[in-house]
Amino acid sequence: MLTLEATIGLDDQHAQINYTALNKQFIDGQWVVGREDATVDNLNPFTDEVIHTLRSAGTADVDAAFEAAKRASYTWAATNPLVRRDILLKAAAILLERQDEFIGWLTRETGSTYLKGLLEVQQSHDILVEASSFPTRMHGRTTASTIDGKETYVYRRPLGIVSLISPWNFPLYLSMRTIAPALAVGNTMVVKPASQSLVTGGTIIAKLLEEAGIPAGVFNVVVGKSEIIGDYFTAHPYSRMVSFTGSTPVGKGIGRIAGEGLKKSALELGGNNVFMVLDDADVDKAVDGAVFGRFLHQGQVCMATNRILIHESLYEEFKTKFVARVKQLPYGDPANKNTVVGPLIDHKSVQRILGILQSAVADGAVVETGNVSEGNVLHPTVLSGVTKHMRVFKEEIFGPAVGLVSFADDEEAIELANATDFGLSGALYTRDIYRGMQLARRVETGMMHINDQSANDEVHTPFGGEKSSGTGRFGGDFILEELTTVQWVSVQKVARQYPF
Repeated sequence: MLTLEATIGLDDQHAQINYTALNKQFIDGQWVVGREDATVDNLNPFTDEVIHTLRSAGTADVDAAFEAAKRASYTWAATNPLVRRDILLKAAAILLERQDEFIGWLTRETGSTYLKGLLEVQQSHDILVEASSFPTRMHGRTTASTIDGKETYVYRRPLGIVSLISPWNFPLYLSMRTIAPALAVGNTMVVKPASQSLVTGGTIIAKLLEEAGIPAGVFNVVVGKSEIIGDYFTAHPYSRMVSFTGSTPVGKGIGRIAGEGLKKSALELGGNNVFMVLDDADVDKAVDGAVFGRFLHQGQVCMATNRILIHESLYEEFKTKFVARVKQLPYGDPANKNTVVGPLIDHKSVQRILGILQSAVADGAVVETGNVSEGNVLHPTVLSGVTKHMRVFKEEIFGPAVGLVSFADDEEAIELANATDFGLSGALYTRDIYRGMQLARRVETGMMHINDQSANDEVHTPFGGEKSSGTGRFGGDFILEELTTVQWVSVQKVARQYPF
């Protein structure tokens, strides 16, 4: 359904006004108030001010959303693939036109710096464009039959209804990387965004798709307290797949519920990502990569560099140059375009990270810079002398702090790289590309990047982890496979002779 509320005429030009009423549920093409008395406050993490409040969705709202998705499912799957393509392309164009509006919401709601917001909007645009090709990439096949006179066809088709539980750290893109492909291949959707990013992970995406012309019921958003609708949403029998990005403990619970319902799941979970500096590395380039890979969005990125391993021959040089760079990073108000490190999502996160840092210092690590907070802003922090026995090594920090670890040779580097339960992403710096590729393949992780940092995501490549970092793959044909199923249809052209 296409609405024109977002455009007005001004001096013979069309100037868009900002989306409004973003604190409601979007169900069956209608903006409605949640049915629960409980409310959800949307907070600005830098100022702690309430942006707006909304009534929480209840189980009845969840049912209504899934009922709407079910009603729309058959028609949407049968819609001309070029119609689905054009809606996604229109959404991509509108997103760029409204770029500053979306970046503004990412700043207010999640503490995104301008640079991070810009990157996130661009990635979201790119996945919409990439997914617009999916409607005509739904390839089936024919295959030989072992029964005389029979033809065999394999048809690829959408799953039906996909449910998405989106995170707060990169809410626009990490929601869109499931939404765009799922809609493209003919699925309908129900989305439950994180309460900390209910707009950028849910309602503003609904506005975008509504303006682009999405039919009623195809896309639905329910915003509510997890203790009220969380497990009910995940277990809903109409959903054939659950897509989740978030912490490993929560992901394990979601995977268990999905498994009990015999539905597919795509789980992108925690990442304690390694950054290896080999003895032949270009130190200056490695420092550049490590600074970006650790401090993008305050380190609140699943792919962020979490452990920096440096060969002992380069350790002091790397430490000196890295600490000097980190001390220069501007931190504070994310609304200032020069800010690199803004606030963490809430005070609880600040206290959790300070506890990890305190534990490391008690175990012998040295604070080279940082380890100080102002409100929800944690100053960029570097610890040296970190060992594999410290919490700062074993746990995902998810903030603007990192530990430096020394190693003696390649074998120790691989042992340290694989010494955690996680395996999402990683990076490695060396002048010998072949050596780097051989070592990269020994790291137990879903992704490794040579002479780059760990926070990479390209919309056409396989994105996902190993071990406790999740299951499934996003991106390109890999997510297309996750979001579809196949059906075998055979035709007996010549009467078959049965044995009885």
